[in-house]
Amino acid sequence: MSIIFNKDEKTFTLYTKNTAYQMKIDEHNALAHSYYGKRTEYDDFSYSSNCNGYAPAFSPNVPDLDGRYYNNHVSQELSVMGIGDFRITALGLRSSDGSLACDPRYYSHEIRDGKYSLPGLPAFYGEDAKTLVVTLKDSAYDIYFHLYYGVFEEYDLITRAMVVENKTDKQIKLEKALSATIDFPCGNYDMLYFHGRHMRERMLDRTRINFAKTTVSSIRGASSHMDNPFVIVADSNANEEYGNAWAFALVYSGNFEISAQKDQWNKTRLVAGINHENFNFAVEPNESFTTPELAMVYSDKGFAPISNNLHKAIRNNLTRGKYKYERRPVLINNWEATYFDFNADKLVSMAHDAAEIGVELLVMDDGWFGKRNNDWCALGDWFVNEEKLQGTLKSLVDRVNKEGLKFGIWFEPECISEDSELYRSHPDYLFKIPNRQPQLSRQQYVLDFSRKEVRDNIYNQMVKILNSANIEYVKWDFNRHITDLFSIALPAEKQGEVYHRYMLGLYEFLEKITNEFPNILFESCSGGGGRFDCGMLYYMPQVWTSDNSDAIDRLKIQYGTSFAYPVRTMGAHVSVCPNHQNARVTPLKTRGNVAYFGTYGLELDITKMTKEEKEEIKRQIKEFKEHYDLIQYGDYYRLISPFTPEESLYCAWEVVKQDGSEALVCAVRYESDASTAQEMVKVKGLCPDKWYRINGSDRKYLGSTLENIGFYFEYDFFSYPSRLYHITLA
Repeated sequence: MSIIFNKDEKTFTLYTKNTAYQMKIDEHNALAHSYYGKRTEYDDFSYSSNCNGYAPAFSPNVPDLDGRYYNNHVSQELSVMGIGDFRITALGLRSSDGSLACDPRYYSHEIRDGKYSLPGLPAFYGEDAKTLVVTLKDSAYDIYFHLYYGVFEEYDLITRAMVVENKTDKQIKLEKALSATIDFPCGNYDMLYFHGRHMRERMLDRTRINFAKTTVSSIRGASSHMDNPFVIVADSNANEEYGNAWAFALVYSGNFEISAQKDQWNKTRLVAGINHENFNFAVEPNESFTTPELAMVYSDKGFAPISNNLHKAIRNNLTRGKYKYERRPVLINNWEATYFDFNADKLVSMAHDAAEIGVELLVMDDGWFGKRNNDWCALGDWFVNEEKLQGTLKSLVDRVNKEGLKFGIWFEPECISEDSELYRSHPDYLFKIPNRQPQLSRQQYVLDFSRKEVRDNIYNQMVKILNSANIEYVKWDFNRHITDLFSIALPAEKQGEVYHRYMLGLYEFLEKITNEFPNILFESCSGGGGRFDCGMLYYMPQVWTSDNSDAIDRLKIQYGTSFAYPVRTMGAHVSVCPNHQNARVTPLKTRGNVAYFGTYGLELDITKMTKEEKEEIKRQIKEFKEHYDLIQYGDYYRLISPFTPEESLYCAWEVVKQDGSEALVCAVRYESDASTAQEMVKVKGLCPDKWYRINGSDRKYLGSTLENIGFYFEYDFFSYPSRLYHITLA
């Protein structure tokens, strides 16, 4: 059993293959957190969570326990505002009388087979999982808190979510409704987080969790380029293969917060969920509110195991549809090749040359619709510019198909241009604050997707396009963040619901359109990686990792992304040099080697490539396909970090077959110096007692030798060299 309820001790223990998570119904009938860590035989672990000493330290006591119980001291499963817990909390509930307080106590529980689902929200799924639902009830009102736990034993994955149910006869308001509270034992912990900006996403940073609150968050209406809804809490000395580490990934694509803080007793708490800034959600009588899901993975062996378990869970139990396992086609996108300056003949000529070297899909990016010849107009006008395409969309798609390529297309459904037919017909469709001029960003506004009529208008336009031709791929973009937040569909007192209702509307749209077109491969994009999160991956199995396609910049971007998200989800393309984002010149081989570790494709004008360059791309496509299963489904190990140039001038990573029989190491040298020292790398995941060869050489290595001593990189005397090392059984 992965979920055990001990009636005598009143404990719930959730077991995975290597971890245990325990809660206890305490003497106050509250649900206290006891333990989350390495799996051990059953015990009541609750004693370990009490490290607060004996003094109340200005903490009020619960009235019915004679001064023996302090909410500010207890490790909580659901931390709430208003009843004496002065730490960061997960729930702020304002009752109909105006008070901001609630007192959740144990009411009932249920253990069942299979993983729970969250209507209207993305979530991990699986028939082999188990579900625990613990229901708490407020001590004064008929308000219920259903705490959902999903247990995936094989991945050491536990998920959490909460449903707040109002059974009173009056409205209540949620001013904060986060998904989870995690209280850690006394000690020192670090937080690893992934900040950035447009074209520099998911830069790894690490900070000590201290008495000042550490928060990773977004209030942009999207998870954002600037912070990612994923963090790791770890021992201060933890690394890739050593130490306690807990990973937390929100399955949500909108405003979020993940906060951690040490209290006066050196006890650390983390809370995670919807950002409570500009959030105020009314729950009417006999209605409920559901929080997004939080996924949690623990390892006592550092970061690598939590990454690989998350990768497997995302691949197998989060992404869905035809392309969950099916090989993704090698594509070429015309954006950096042509920008807005293209016609049908240009695209067909690209398709012709691309087909000759093994490309399988042509993507027509921005500029095919309405009067869209620049980024100032036509968003919202999803009808074909037949003058630009020299005919119908179907005629273009048929021509590309005759060249042997599939066809894909770009949309930006959530935004609108002021210079558009849609705006002139429905100026009320965008977010706009009354009596204020809305703010332009990237020459566009955001549509109010919290409103069904707005979603239906865009949906009907898209469906008409997608039914008009043999379209097999859609790139879904979102090129600005939300400002001017106001929905004319809601009264003044409900404007605090708009951000979340926008996300619910977007998720409804995505569920509907992906079900309508199950054979289309959808790729998410938000100015590149501005919405790279588990929420979007539930609907679209891959994300354009960054608008920055430079191979050397991508080392950090893809390295940081890999902590949570598998290779299979990362859009990665070979682009032209000098690079369009930073003018860097890198070898074509290096650009290919980096793009292999994603959904390899091209982002350039292939008609302008030399014969030698085309032959190199042809070789790369062949090599990528030969290693496809190993790259996409192998265990992933970060070997040398690009964030530590003082330690090495290389970045290196590895994918290895789960039985240890084969591995592929990629090493890229991102700096040059004279009289350089030779460097070695240690390989992970091999069978220690078996013999291996590297790139088919005569020299044999014992697996334990490669893991404990390693092998030397070969040195190439030019800028930004890279090499692949294919390790196979001898």
